[in-house]
Amino acid sequence: MVLNTSTTFYQDTIRVDADWDSSKPILTIQGEGLVIDFNGLVLIGAGDPERPDLFAGTAIRVETGRDIRILQAKAHGFKVGLFGEDVSNLDLQNCDFSYNYRQRLGSTWAQEDENDWLYFHQNESDEWLRYGAGVYLKNCDSSKVHGLTVEGGQNGLMLVGCDQDSIFDNTIRFNSGVGIGLYRSGNNWINHNRLDWNVRGYSHGKYARGQDSAGILCYEQSSNNTFSLNSATHCGDGFFLWTGQSTMDSGAGGCNDNHIFYNDFSHAPANGIEVTFSRNVMEYNRLEDCRYGIWGGYSYESIIRGNRISNNDFGVAIEHGHGNMISQNRFSGNQVSIKIWEREEVPTDWGFVNQRDVSSRNYVINQNLFLGESLVLDVQSTDSLEINANLIWDCDAFYANPFWKEDLLFSRNQFSEGLVFPREVGLENKVLESLPDTSAWQGIITESALDSMQGDFIQPGEQPQGRAYILVDEWGPYDFRSPSIWLREINEDVYTFLLLGPKEGNWKAIGGAGWDQINPKTGVFPATLVAKKTPGAPGPQLELEFIGAAFTDRFGRENSKGKVFSFAFGE
Repeated sequence: MVLNTSTTFYQDTIRVDADWDSSKPILTIQGEGLVIDFNGLVLIGAGDPERPDLFAGTAIRVETGRDIRILQAKAHGFKVGLFGEDVSNLDLQNCDFSYNYRQRLGSTWAQEDENDWLYFHQNESDEWLRYGAGVYLKNCDSSKVHGLTVEGGQNGLMLVGCDQDSIFDNTIRFNSGVGIGLYRSGNNWINHNRLDWNVRGYSHGKYARGQDSAGILCYEQSSNNTFSLNSATHCGDGFFLWTGQSTMDSGAGGCNDNHIFYNDFSHAPANGIEVTFSRNVMEYNRLEDCRYGIWGGYSYESIIRGNRISNNDFGVAIEHGHGNMISQNRFSGNQVSIKIWEREEVPTDWGFVNQRDVSSRNYVINQNLFLGESLVLDVQSTDSLEINANLIWDCDAFYANPFWKEDLLFSRNQFSEGLVFPREVGLENKVLESLPDTSAWQGIITESALDSMQGDFIQPGEQPQGRAYILVDEWGPYDFRSPSIWLREINEDVYTFLLLGPKEGNWKAIGGAGWDQINPKTGVFPATLVAKKTPGAPGPQLELEFIGAAFTDRFGRENSKGKVFSFAFGE
């Protein structure tokens, strides 16, 4: 069907066989000054809902027009929910493109499958479309997307060659790839979006890779964008920026001058923020419980200011960077606060390193608060450091050798009593007998101020928080809605499971094979179940059922209140 006039649909659910060719959509919209109100009309692809890796086709295509408003559109079961191309002033409002295409993952609880890694480095010929998308916009300038919902898929909203777009108040979460992605897109405003749990490549205590999944992806010459007040927790990377292949080859350009502020990028298996080979500003973000709070390889002239960086393996890590400022941040509970270094050799086939001086140099580290860190500074092979006016309290160690190469300005820092610091170069540094009132510490962003500035929208939701609750199976991250069983530990022949699901109702174990004992056999969610495997038995099976509250299952199907729902574990 082709629409070229304003239309309001009747509410209905229409099941259609989509063409495998994504250029042949179910519905095409063309024209100027149109208002298309789907009014709750739902388009559903005819594929098996339990095989989203086989979904095909495009539900809606918007092309070659301007000033088009699309309201309340819903499409599920397709490779792409909505594809927009060469449309200016496109306005997508309150649309839902959940439960579309997603890959079937090979990684298991015990072992990662390298084939699950995502690859976004090339999209000159729309290679990203092989991963599907809830919404894919190409060359759509001055557009707005708000009230969009994309859950239970792979990629949410992808912007390619889009400038001056406004992306706000969207819910794009529990997908196995990317929440919002940008490619050759600049001067966009990405604000106040909920982008949590876009993740793959994680098994708690086994491996923590992320496999290049991300809440926000910023790639290939995407500059001068603003990312603010977004929640992108429990994602592979909260924010993932890479300069682009053209810059890696030529040394010119990059993903530069993006402003990343007042976001929550906590609980990332890999990096809260990854910014590489570029110049950007990162201010007042929350970065907690990640492998790296900020990974900034080859970053230059960047500003890292006012962030709350806590309980990470590394707070800030930058190799081969220069001209960076790390200022007014609050570090607490990290294994290493700041790691700065250069390698003995760099790849000689990168145009970036052949055209630029990538030596580690010229850092300003000032007015930071370090509380309870294992190691504050791990600096190696770096010239020209300015370290001043920092407060270092109750940390195990301040620095590791070698500390710097030359040109160190080290002054007006304050240390807790007994902490070793390089007194031989100290100027006006002080040892304190008690911790001063840090709420008045100059330039430091406080926890209460960060909470109030971010607002309720990006505060933790109903889901349990922390990397221990990133639960991924062959279809991506668990969304905490439907009854489920998760293997947590095997100790000899004793298996420990976590059971999660609706709080109203009861689950019970009804069958299976290969167990000597199961305890308990019934209960409410959440629950821990322990089962002892029969010695020598092949892969054990456990069958369960739930009766209780209504919910939506992993494939977008509604299970009504009181209807029996079966779920199982099989090794």
